[in-house]
Amino acid sequence: MEALILYYDDTYPSAKEQKAFEKNIFNKTHRTDSEIALLEGLTVVYKSSIDLYFYVIGSSYENELMLMAVLNCLFDSLSQMLRKNVEKRALLENMEGLFLAVDEIVDGGVILESDPQQVAHRVALRGEDVPLTEQTVSQVYLFSLHPRSGFEIFWNFPNNPLGP
Repeated sequence: MEALILYYDDTYPSAKEQKAFEKNIFNKTHRTDSEIALLEGLTVVYKSSIDLYFYVIGSSYENELMLMAVLNCLFDSLSQMLRKNVEKRALLENMEGLFLAVDEIVDGGVILESDPQQVAHRVALRGEDVPLTEQTVSQVYLFSLHPRSGFEIFWNFPNNPLGP
C-alpha cells in the first residue's frame, strides 16, 4: 500500500510503468541495510521504520547528500509530528500532516526546506488555520487576544467580574 507517491517528471509516464518501477525499487531495497542504491540510472535513498518505507529518488546527477537531507527532513518531521511513533497506523491517521510536510519540503521537485523542526512548526501552524465559523468560542477568543491577529472581539457576558 502506498501512502504518497509524487513524480515530478516524465521518466515513467504511465501508471503501469510507475507501478513496475515502484515494485522493482521495493524488491531491491526492502531487505538491505544500506541507505542508497543506484537503480535504472537513478539515485535512490531510502529509510525504513517498523512497517513503512520512505524513498527519495533523483537522477544519477543529483547529489545523494541533498537527497538524503530531504529524506531525513521528511522522516524527522513526521517523527516529531507523530511523537516518535512513525508506523503505518499512526501515519494513516495523520495523512494531512504527511501531505503538508511534503508541501513544505518540496515543491515541484525543488527543495524548499531541510530543517525538520521548521517543517513540523509550519505544519502545526497550517493545521491551526481553521475557518472562523468552525472554531469554538474559546479558540476565537484566544485568537483575538493575539497581538497580531488583526482584529479584536469584545465580549460582554452577564455577571462578568472584569466588566464589559
